[in-house]
Amino acid sequence: MHRISSIVRTVVAALLLAGIGGCGAQATGSGEEIIYITDAPIGQNEFLRLGKTGTEQAAQALGATARTYESTDEQSRRSNLEAAVQRHPAAIVLITYEFNDLVSEFADKYPDQQFVLVDACPTKIPANLRCGTFKAYEPSYLLGVEAGLLDRSGHVGTVAARDSAFFHQWSDAFALGARSVNPHVTDTQLFVGGDNAVGDPARSKELALTAVQSGVDQIYGVTGGGNGGVFEAAAQSRVLAYGVDVNQCPQQPGVVVDNAIKRVDKVVLDLLTEIHQGKPGGATTAFGLAEDGATVTSLTTEAATSGCTILQHPDVLARVRAARADIIAGRITIPHADK
Repeated sequence: MHRISSIVRTVVAALLLAGIGGCGAQATGSGEEIIYITDAPIGQNEFLRLGKTGTEQAAQALGATARTYESTDEQSRRSNLEAAVQRHPAAIVLITYEFNDLVSEFADKYPDQQFVLVDACPTKIPANLRCGTFKAYEPSYLLGVEAGLLDRSGHVGTVAARDSAFFHQWSDAFALGARSVNPHVTDTQLFVGGDNAVGDPARSKELALTAVQSGVDQIYGVTGGGNGGVFEAAAQSRVLAYGVDVNQCPQQPGVVVDNAIKRVDKVVLDLLTEIHQGKPGGATTAFGLAEDGATVTSLTTEAATSGCTILQHPDVLARVRAARADIIAGRITIPHADK
């Protein structure tokens, strides 16, 4: 469902034909390489898989080749970075906050190497680093609108990976969206924690069942690879669930209402195009509804074939579209913290 827009492809093609680009590490010309490094094995992690697909699509559009290194832990992340810089690629694409410290270290150590970090950014951004983050609170708010309108118990909830400001972008915005259409809604927020916070379906399911027992009938899963557990609990308890990052509706048809989508492919292409054009780095770009970098499945062109339950509620979708327009226009402001 995540395809590079025809407009972006046309622009990139025009740039290539015009010969626009830098030199050395600043260019991604024909025959050059872009290396994508994950923070964990791709496996069934659709978010990491989308990063791989997005990097490959961007490389093709920019006349380069793509290579992927999968990591398993902090040591393998470091080893993969060491191996990548020795190949002198046009750019190294990293994904998630697990690389915050490492990318700062390597960017300082290798100032001629270009780096891209997706979905995170260190506090100090070296000149050879470009970060792409997501306004996750915007689509999460829209999911909350759906939950508030579909709710029957007066109680919504979130199971998130960690109790941190980063994950509260999802959980807090979800609750705010629900209260925007039903001020009497209460919410419960539970957090997986531990060493495998974003990949523990058993723990995620346990917490989801706890939330349901407390009265939650609309539950938002923000646990990465653990969301399968949230959806299992929702199906078992006959409540509705919401997913993240990619279209997760097919995982539990009739149970998953909608998803907060991160357009990793667009972010990777945009940032690699900046490198190709020789634009200065050292900055972060936040992608949200207005930038088409974050959205919900029901508002994409692939919504009709997504299998999402929300499609059975056109009246709710009309409210979601109105809320989206209000967010983009600045009529709705969503409080959030980025770190």
